[in-house]
Amino acid sequence: MITLRCENLIKSFNHTMVVNGISFSLEKGEIFGLLGPNGAGKSTTISMLSCQIRPTSGQIFISGDDIQENEKVIKGKIGVVPQEIALYDGLNAYENLHFFGSLYSMSKPRLTQKVKEVLERVGLTERAKEPVRNYSGGMKRRLNIAASILHDPEVLFMDEPTVGIDPQSRNHIYELIRQMSNEGMTILYTTHYMEEVNLLCDRAAIMDSGRILVMDSIKQLVSQVYDGLLSFELEGDQDRFDTVLQKLRNLSDIAEADLDKQVVTMLVKDSKNALKKILDCLEEHQCKMVQLNILPPTLETLFLKLTGKKLRE
Repeated sequence: MITLRCENLIKSFNHTMVVNGISFSLEKGEIFGLLGPNGAGKSTTISMLSCQIRPTSGQIFISGDDIQENEKVIKGKIGVVPQEIALYDGLNAYENLHFFGSLYSMSKPRLTQKVKEVLERVGLTERAKEPVRNYSGGMKRRLNIAASILHDPEVLFMDEPTVGIDPQSRNHIYELIRQMSNEGMTILYTTHYMEEVNLLCDRAAIMDSGRILVMDSIKQLVSQVYDGLLSFELEGDQDRFDTVLQKLRNLSDIAEADLDKQVVTMLVKDSKNALKKILDCLEEHQCKMVQLNILPPTLETLFLKLTGKKLRE
């Protein structure tokens, strides 16, 4: 069952296209990773999906409801965990949660029960009467999540929810995300940590320059980089480099090969066999390999290949 669907989503600011015609859908209970370098369009996409800004064009549906026509209804079906902590430091956990819960017009008995439940879920019951200013970064992050799930949203948007926290709090958040997914909540997750996507997500998309470059299961995404990425610098007669590149592209264990100035970058199907064939080819054309770099088949390798950047850039 599809919980979230967007079609040909476009957003422009002052004639600059920030999100350029993206489309995808998420199943009930799915954990979906949205990755991209800074400026890729991730935050703008989430802002549109969560009713914070309107798209220039395109459609968004949450549980079958069109955002443009039923914004008030949809706001009751979604939760947002922002990257920045959104809590009142002078209030304690109970007071913060009662305030945020009141924004959803929850009845007093239901709100009281839900506050108790979410505090238990995020492991803050024993510290709930202390001012938030006394909390660690990890505790604040967990309370931030608690505030976003008080009203039992069908879709939860999580924008880098584990930034700058201790490993214990991070693991607690991972477990909470898995529990919510198992209970049927759909989660769209952005992060700067590739290991989180591998651990949590069913599928992921990589964005850059406002477009979705690839989208698939984690296993299928990683398979796109075969046995890894090799790069090295060529030394020798530069007039031979184009010929060498063509020979390398024809090798059976090479999936792709490109030359930028003197640097060769290639996807290899079998790195062990490929390396021997590459060295033989270079020797035949009187060229040398220097500064060899080998990147294993991982999501981060695919990200680097597609965007030319590290995730944090």
